[in-house]
Order: sequence, then structure tokens, then C-alpha cells
Amino acid sequence: MLGSGFHRCGTVIVFSGIIAFFSAELVAREPSAADSQRLPNIVLILADDLGYRELGCFGQQKIRTPHLDQLASRGMKLTQHYAGNAVCAPSRCVLMTGMHPGNAWVRNNSEAQPEGQKPIPDRTWTMAELLRKRGYVTGAFGKWGLGGPGTEGDPVHQGFDRFFGYNCQRHAHSFYPSYLWSNLERVPLQNDPPVPGHAKLRVGADPTDSKSYEEFQGQDYAPDHIRREAISFIEENREYPFFLYFPSTLPHVALHVPQHDLEPYLALGWNDPPFTADRGGYTPHFTPRAAYAAMISRLDADVGALLQELDRHGLTDNTLIVFSSDNGTTHLDREVDAEFFASVGELRGLKGSLYEGGVRVPTIVSMPGVVPAGTSSDYVSGFEDWMPTFAELTGGWEAGEAAVDGISLMPLLQGEQQPARDFLYREFPGYGGQLSLREGDWKLVRQNLGKGETRVELYNLGSDPGESTDLAGEHPDRVRAMEQRVQKIRTPSELFPLKQYDGN
Repeated sequence: MLGSGFHRCGTVIVFSGIIAFFSAELVAREPSAADSQRLPNIVLILADDLGYRELGCFGQQKIRTPHLDQLASRGMKLTQHYAGNAVCAPSRCVLMTGMHPGNAWVRNNSEAQPEGQKPIPDRTWTMAELLRKRGYVTGAFGKWGLGGPGTEGDPVHQGFDRFFGYNCQRHAHSFYPSYLWSNLERVPLQNDPPVPGHAKLRVGADPTDSKSYEEFQGQDYAPDHIRREAISFIEENREYPFFLYFPSTLPHVALHVPQHDLEPYLALGWNDPPFTADRGGYTPHFTPRAAYAAMISRLDADVGALLQELDRHGLTDNTLIVFSSDNGTTHLDREVDAEFFASVGELRGLKGSLYEGGVRVPTIVSMPGVVPAGTSSDYVSGFEDWMPTFAELTGGWEAGEAAVDGISLMPLLQGEQQPARDFLYREFPGYGGQLSLREGDWKLVRQNLGKGETRVELYNLGSDPGESTDLAGEHPDRVRAMEQRVQKIRTPSELFPLKQYDGN
């Protein structure tokens, strides 16, 4: 039971059978060792472009993911969980703020120069700020993407005590860069020269010779440093309640992975045609299938290292672990062979699409004694739900805290019945302009809104998870009612307008 052994005076809050102690002192004081006896640690791990069927526990047959499979065996799989959006930055904005994409500040990728993405404003209320207010030490390790270095959107200005990794999504295209960020300081890496995220073979190089690709193998692998810093964060804060956010850059292309991680897949002898980048894309690789599989297994190993560190300090039983992905498998099929790996299985669409394969993501939740082991749920949930879930886990919402669009999943995570949500909404002005609305098994989809497309699609995911049969013509009343709901639940955006709704 959470909070067992705690005797200090404070307010006792009971929710869904779990007892937590919350004191107003947490707002104004530093964390103390006593907090660890009453507040659970939270570890939120985010993969980058990992597809719905790319883990063994979600049906993958070719790629090895033993640590994540074990995590699923001791926790709960969420089989209808949705990323915040179809690409990186808007998806992470939903995750960090609890606002669905029709109300979130960032609704599309948008680069800012010289480094970073369009920042979320200072007034934005993030899950890191919420948890720090409750007395947590907060750390983020990996890729940020919600505001360039030193801007109001920088993670150290959005509730994180510690940040290490890539601030900028573009910079994160290379796994062998010249530097990473440690809070507001640039830390050099030993890559001389750094390996670009986008490159081509040298003029005259033989694309069938593995030696032509050797220049794209760096020395100092950024994920090694990010993992070490995350492990140090656990070590240094093991006596205090902590929130560890681990947004890995794996397995996002470019296809950069150390040779020792690659070798097990080379030994399988796959027919693996080289990716030469002759028609654009990311960095060339001689064996792209093996490289992509190795990157996912490397992600799995990094997760295993974090789990081992929690075990080493006896923290596992008092830690809620959430694993998910920011969107589906990349659509760059010459680099990542989603068909070969059956990356999204029976689902339709890939990254950049609001069809299921672009936004439904593999999700695992574990906490011994709280989340029933070896279970699975098809409850419809999304990234906007984690902030209210963490709020309930740590004492519930306080008066004056910002409202969010998500719902707490605590009843579900404890194996209890939870009322179905009214809807789950996604909009994405990129890739032509798209939106989707899910109500129960019904899903409305609109595409090419930026081009003036008026066609509406309707699918029943209960009988047609692959979205193969458009039923809009058979259910005009349902379509009309769902379109009316779209108009009511979203707010216009000047920065990221959805044409036909917000204008130009």
C-alpha cells in the first residue's frame, strides 16, 4: 500500500483503494527522505517512432525485446493507447500538458533557429511542474523538442530540475553528434567529425561495398551518455521521490547503432538491401533491416538498465513505470521496412497519419502491488491522460491548478472498471491537414483539409481495426453529430491553423 510506514501529520487522501499522504508543505520545501515513504517514484519512458507491433509482447516476431516483454509480464499492456499526435513535437506537447491536440499549444513540428523547436510558453502547466510542486525531484534524459536552449520552453524552464540530452529534434537525427545539452551547458562528445543525420555516399563510392559506409560509424554514441546520466539521477535521488522522464531517441532514423549491437542481427542472414540515400533521406546504411532491429533492441537494453537500477536500490515496488512511443513507425520505407517487420500489424497508416498505425502505440504500465501483473486492457486512452493520472497518484488535483483534457487512468491501472471516455480527438495540420475523432468503436477521419478536401470517412474499429471499409455513406446522422462535436471541443490556433476550421 502506498504511504505505508509514514507517520508525519498531513492530509490523508483515499482514491481507488490506494492511500496517499499529501501535505501543503510540499509546495514550498525541498524534498526530504521521508517523502520516499509516501510518494511513489514515476518513470516515464518514451520511444521515438516505435510501431505498434515492434515489441515481442505486442506480437513482434523478428526483433528481440526481452526487458520490455518482462515489464509487460509484470504489469499491464494498454492495447488501445494513443500517442498525442502523428509526429514528434505535437505528440510530446499533449504528453507534457494533458491537453488534446485541438487545445494544445504545439500542434505540428516547427523548427526555430538556430536550434530547437517553437517553444511552449512559460504559462504552460506541465506534468514536471505539477510533480515538482508535490515535492518531486524531476529529471528528463533524451530528446525534448518543445523549446530551444534558453527559451521559455526549455525543459529547465518547464519544471525539470535536471536535463541531459538533445534539446532539438533536428540535432537528434544524429546519434554521433558533437555535443549534448546538460541543463543550459553544451557538453562536447568525442566524435571528430560528428556523423551527420542526413548524408550521401561519397561520389564514386561502391554502394555494394560495406566499406563505403564506414564513415557513418561514429565513436561516441549519444544514447550511452543519456542512459548513464539517467542512471546517475536514480542513484543520486534514491532517497527522495523522483520523476524520471526518459524520451529516448531510439529507434528514430538515422540508422546509427554500434557494431556490437548490430552483430546479432547480421548473423541472421536477412536479405538486406543497402540504403544508399541516393533519393534523399537520412544517413546511408549497408544493412538497414539489421540496423533498425538493433536500434529497437538497444532501446530495450536501455530500459533494462533503468529497471536494474531501480531493483538495485529496492525502488521497484514504489515506482510507477510507464512505457510508450511518441507515434507510429516511420513512413520512410527505404530506410525502415515496416512491411518486413509487420511494424503496425493489422493497422493502417504509419507516422504522419491519423489512421491507427500512425497514432496507436505499444504501451506498458507496471507497479507491483498496484497494477495487476500479466494483464491487458483495450480501454481507449491517450497521452493527455498521464498528467491527470500522475496527479491522482500523488494526491489529486489542488484548487487553482490548471484544467486538462485527459482523465485519470488510476481505476483502470488497478484492475477496476472505468467508465468509457466520451471521445478521443486528434488533429494534425501537417501532412495535408488531418483530424480524427473516436467515440466508442466509431472513428471519424478527415484528410487533406489544407487542400480543401470535404470528404469524411467513418470506420468501426470494433469490427474493422484496419480501417478498410468506409461507412460514412451508411451513417450520415452519426457523421453529422461527430462533426458537430469536433467544432465544440477544439479551439482555433493562429500558430498551427487547421484550414477549413481556422482559415489560413
